[in-house]
Amino acid sequence: MSGPVLDDFRTGYSFALDPFQDQACRALEDGYSVLVCAPTGAGKTVVGEFAVHLALAAGQKCFYTTPIKALSNQKFNDLVARYGPERIGLLTGDTSINGEAPIVVMTTEVLRNMLYVGSTSLADLGYVVMDEVHYLGDRFRGAVWEEVIIHLPAAVRLASLSATVSNAEEFGEWLVTVRGETKVVVHEERPVPLWQHMLVGNRMFDLFGGDGTTVDGGLLRYINERGQYLEPMRGGRRGYHGGRGFRPPPRADVIARLDSEGLLPAITFIFSRAGCDAAVKQCLHAGMWLTDEDERAEIDSVVDEMTRNVAPEDLDVLGYWDWRDALRRGVAAHHAGLIPAFKQTVEELFVRGLVRAVFATETLALGINMPARTVVLERLTKFNGETHADITPGEYTQLTGRAGRRGIDVEGHAVVVWMPEVEPQRVAGLASTRTYPLRSSFRPSYNMAVNLVEQMPRPAARELLESSFAQFQADRGVAGLMKQIRRNDETLREYAAQMRCHLGDFAEYAALRRSLGERESALARDRSKARRGAVAASLEKLRRGDVIRVPRGRRAGLAVVLDPGVAALDDPRPLVVTESRWSGRLSLVDFPAAVDVLGRVRVPKYVNHRSPQERRDLASSIRALDLPDPEPQRPARGESAADDDEVLELRRALRAHPCHGCADREQHARWAERHDRLMRENDGLRLRIEGRTGSLGRTFDRICALLEARGYLSGDGSTDAGRRLARIWSESDLVVAECVRAGVWDALEPAELAAVVSALV
Repeated sequence: MSGPVLDDFRTGYSFALDPFQDQACRALEDGYSVLVCAPTGAGKTVVGEFAVHLALAAGQKCFYTTPIKALSNQKFNDLVARYGPERIGLLTGDTSINGEAPIVVMTTEVLRNMLYVGSTSLADLGYVVMDEVHYLGDRFRGAVWEEVIIHLPAAVRLASLSATVSNAEEFGEWLVTVRGETKVVVHEERPVPLWQHMLVGNRMFDLFGGDGTTVDGGLLRYINERGQYLEPMRGGRRGYHGGRGFRPPPRADVIARLDSEGLLPAITFIFSRAGCDAAVKQCLHAGMWLTDEDERAEIDSVVDEMTRNVAPEDLDVLGYWDWRDALRRGVAAHHAGLIPAFKQTVEELFVRGLVRAVFATETLALGINMPARTVVLERLTKFNGETHADITPGEYTQLTGRAGRRGIDVEGHAVVVWMPEVEPQRVAGLASTRTYPLRSSFRPSYNMAVNLVEQMPRPAARELLESSFAQFQADRGVAGLMKQIRRNDETLREYAAQMRCHLGDFAEYAALRRSLGERESALARDRSKARRGAVAASLEKLRRGDVIRVPRGRRAGLAVVLDPGVAALDDPRPLVVTESRWSGRLSLVDFPAAVDVLGRVRVPKYVNHRSPQERRDLASSIRALDLPDPEPQRPARGESAADDDEVLELRRALRAHPCHGCADREQHARWAERHDRLMRENDGLRLRIEGRTGSLGRTFDRICALLEARGYLSGDGSTDAGRRLARIWSESDLVVAECVRAGVWDALEPAELAAVVSALV
C-alpha cells in the first residue's frame, strides 16, 4: 500500500510505475534509504525524482548528484520543467545557478567539497540522490562517492541508483553499516529487448545463432572464407586480414547502411574526442544528408536559440559553421571537449529526432537521456588512464544499453564493426556475461587526509576510513581466508596423529631434521655463491690471447680468449675458440672453480671467429703450446657441510633422539613434512589477513607521517600549507601544493601556466 506522497507523485506521470520503481519509492516514503540496481534505460531515475518530490513535500532539501556535468545539466533542465526554476539549482565546475534552492543538482565532487568545508547549504538536507553510484568503482574518481556516503549526516536518506551489478547485496550490506536501514531493489529485465550484430565489410550479421547462446555459424564462415580479404564498401585498396592494410568501412557508409536497415538514430561510441570530430568531418566530406528541408529549418531555429549568448568571435574560434552544417545534415559529435551550449544543442536535437547520427565518447553512456535505436562500437579497447585495455563486460553492457528507446522502439540493436583483431567469440562473451561485480577503488589521498584531520582527531579519522566499502570488501575476503585456516587446522590435527611415535616426541625430532636440512641448504648456497664469485673474478681478469681450460661439458678442453666479455661484470661471458675449432661465448656455469690462465698465444688484431680457416689457425696455435696435464679440481677445505660445527651438533642430537631408532621413522617423517608444508601455508594466509585488516588505516597513518614531514600537518591539526592543500581537488594534489608553496609557477605567462597545469589534470 503506497502512501499519500507517492500517490500524488504518480499523477505527474503518464505511465504506471513498474513494480521495481513502486517498491523503491514505497521504501523511501517509509523512511528507508534505497539502492536500486537496474539496466540502463529501465527507469531508475524515477526513484531519484521521487526523492526530490519527498523533500519538497516535507520542506527539506534534496541534492541530486551525478558523475558528469552533462548529466547534471540534463537533470537540471528536467527538474526545472517539472517544478519550476525558482525551486531548482545547479552546481558544477562550469555553472552555478540558484545554489541555495531546496533542490540542487550537482556533480558528486561538488557535494564532497561541501561536506569537507562544512557548507551551510547542508542545513535541512533530507535526501541525496546518487545517480550512477556504480561509478565508485572508477579507478580515478570512484573514491569521491564513498567519501560522500561516509560523511553525509546520519539523518540524510540516500537514493542510490546503479547499473546492474552482480554484488548488489554486498554493496547494500555495506550501506546498512554506514547509513542505517537500506532496502536493496534489483531489477534485471531490459525494458526494450536488445539484438546483437556484427558488421563485416558491408554485410550485417546477427551475432548469435538460433539458440541465442552460440555465435552464428554463417558469421563465422563468412569471416573465415571472405573476411580475411575484404574490400571496403567505398572501394579503394583491398585490405588483408592479417596485415596493417586492412581498412574498416568508412563511417559514412556504416551510417548509410544503418539508415537503409531502418536502424537510425544511432550513437557510435569512439573512445577519443578527436576521433569523434574526425568522424563528423568524414560524413560531411561524403556529402551525407539525413534530414529534409522542414527538419533543417527546425534545426536552424534550435541552434540560433541555444547559441544566442555566445559572442560571434567565439563562434568562429569554436568552428561554429562546420558544427552547424553537420547538425543540419543530422550528424554531430558529443564529448567533453564541446562547450556547454554546443553539447546541450546536440542533446536537444537528438532527443527531438533531428540529429540521427551521433559520434560520442563513453560519457554519453552515463545516464544522459539520449537513447538511440542502435549503438555502434568501432573498437573494444580504450585508454583507461594508464594504458589501452579491453573494455569489460560491464562497460560493454553500459554502452550498448543506450540502444532501444522505451515507448518508441520495440527493440534495440548493438552493432560491433568487425576488425581483424575482433573475434566474434570475444564479442559474444562480452554480450552474454551477466556478472558485473562492483569493486571499491577507495584509497586515502593527501587532500582527504588533511580534510579529515581538520574535522576530527586522527583516531576518529582512521576509524572513519576503516568504515569504507573498500575495507568492508577486504574484511569479507578475510572471512574466506579464516575459513581456509580453520580447514587447514583440522587437517593439521590429522597429520599430527599420523606422525605420533611411541618412542618419543616426533614433532621435536622432525624439527631437528628440518633444522639440519635448512643448515645444509644454507651452506650449499654459501658455497655456490662463493664459487660463483671466485669464477666471476677470475673471468674478469682474462685478456685477449689468454689460454684457459674449459673443464667440462661439450666444449671441454683448451680455449683461447678473443674477447673477455666483461661488459656485465656480474656475469662475464668470454668469447673463445677451442682446440676443437668451436667458437662461442662461455658463462659462469661452464666453470666449477676459478679459471687459471695456462699460457698465451698471439691473436691477430682482426679476427673473424665465424671463419673456419681462422678458427683452424687459432686451434693449431693452442695445440702447439706445451702445457701440463690438468689436475683434478677439489673443493677447498672448509667448504664441506661435514666441517660445520652446527651441522655436526644437529647430527649428534638426531642420533641421540629416541625417535631415531623407530622402525616407522621414515613413514612418520613423511607425515611430518606434510604437517610442515601446511603450517607454512597457514602462516602465509595469516600474513595476508594481517595485510588486509586495517589496511586503509595503515595507509592513512603513512600519509599523515609524510604530510607531517613535509609541513602540512602538525601534532594538533593542519598548518597554513595544509589548509591550502585541503582546498586542492586533484589527482596530483600534493604536487600542486608543493609547486604553489615553492613558487615554481610564479614567473610563468598565462599560456605557460595553462600548459603546465594541463599536465596535472
